[in-house]
Amino acid sequence: MVITWNQNALRADFCHALSEMYKSEVPLYGDLIDVVWEADAQTVRASETLGGAKAINPDDVLPSRHRVERHGAIRLGTAYELSTIRRMFSVMGMYPVGYYDLSIAGFPMHATAFRPKTQDALSQHPFRVFTTVLRMELLTEKTRKLAQKALAQRKIFTPRLLELLDLVEKNGALTPAECAEFIQNGLETFRWHSKATVTLDEYMQLKAEHPLIADVVSFPSSHINHLTPRTINIDLVQELMVNQGMPAKERIEGPPKRRCPILLRQTSFKALEETVYFRDTLDRHRKGSHTARFGEVEQRGYALTRKGRQLYDRILDQVNGDATKNNLKGGDYDKVLESHFRAFPDSLSELRDQNLAYFCYRVTSTGEKLAEDGAVLSKFGGKTSAQQLLDQDILAYEPLTYEDFLPLSAGGIFNSNLGNVCLSKQLIMSAEPDLDGFQRCLGTCVADEFHLYFEMQKESIQRCENQLGLEIVV
Repeated sequence: MVITWNQNALRADFCHALSEMYKSEVPLYGDLIDVVWEADAQTVRASETLGGAKAINPDDVLPSRHRVERHGAIRLGTAYELSTIRRMFSVMGMYPVGYYDLSIAGFPMHATAFRPKTQDALSQHPFRVFTTVLRMELLTEKTRKLAQKALAQRKIFTPRLLELLDLVEKNGALTPAECAEFIQNGLETFRWHSKATVTLDEYMQLKAEHPLIADVVSFPSSHINHLTPRTINIDLVQELMVNQGMPAKERIEGPPKRRCPILLRQTSFKALEETVYFRDTLDRHRKGSHTARFGEVEQRGYALTRKGRQLYDRILDQVNGDATKNNLKGGDYDKVLESHFRAFPDSLSELRDQNLAYFCYRVTSTGEKLAEDGAVLSKFGGKTSAQQLLDQDILAYEPLTYEDFLPLSAGGIFNSNLGNVCLSKQLIMSAEPDLDGFQRCLGTCVADEFHLYFEMQKESIQRCENQLGLEIVV
């Protein structure tokens, strides 16, 4: 397909429109954005008083992508909804990356993240949407039949959006006016509706089995359940949320605070109880309530290699084992977390030397001058190691940002907002991952996130090789 529209611009415009819509629907989300900006500003100001190398350059830590960065989350019910949302996101240059088995966190669903895949697209606008779909086989028979009946009757995509998807797949083109229509109609898929499509009794049956089932099945859209701005200081955000009286969750999910942040840390304000109207037997609406939508904050760290992720998972298993054995929660859990993670190297050199994280390499100004003078080739011949070039200030490196998600952290956020009531927990927790089934529903394969990071690192080395005119061994 020859793309004739700017996918990065369309993605940015859609993200902005979605954020504005969510602010109007959940005003506390707008307050959260203000808290994040205040925390970032305080962090930059505090660093400036230290001076020297400890001073934070706002342009370094708050680049344009940080200022607009959001991730959202939606919950789908059927294979049709998942495959169609894939078509919709692809128009904006967002593709399924990674497979997340949420049964390990006690949820009857699995997921992927729709996001840009290239470093250039991510740098222009990194909007991503964590997208889950129900696993019907993990529901009890009675609930499964009710869910299938309710989901079969709803249509979460407008007719015009479906027309635009057909049009773009046929012609490979969208006019500016059609892009505007795409955003307008796409927003309807994620808009909140206070009128449920089920009766109160049906809702209570779904909720009793698992609150997330009720959230997925009971409404006429796949409403956004949270949007997430990015911060440079999530610990301060947590503190400010509490100080300002927001209903913040008790602890930050993910790895502990470190000199070299890894993967992803997340917190949120708890979901608010919202008025919902349920159908009765005469097709009238009765007033009730529903709790699902919240605001989240994230701080992104470094992308880990498979080896690094295995070490992270191994340490986290030890932490959770100790926490379960000793019934540790809140601050006590965090102390054990911090203690165990001392085993994870916490300097850039160690992370690189031990192949625990991915990096982007670049030629320094010194390297550029030596290359122009022909001194690099005369000194190293046609081949040398990255370490030799680093030692002589010819190369520099920086860690790649982690662009993806952590299923246990997502589970922690969801549990804090929805509670842990679940009648089918044993069935869910004993389930195996089902990547093949998920990809059949999706209509394509998910990309492997480790491969994407490896390719980014490899491409940065290749650019350095072209500049220096020699082969570099990492």
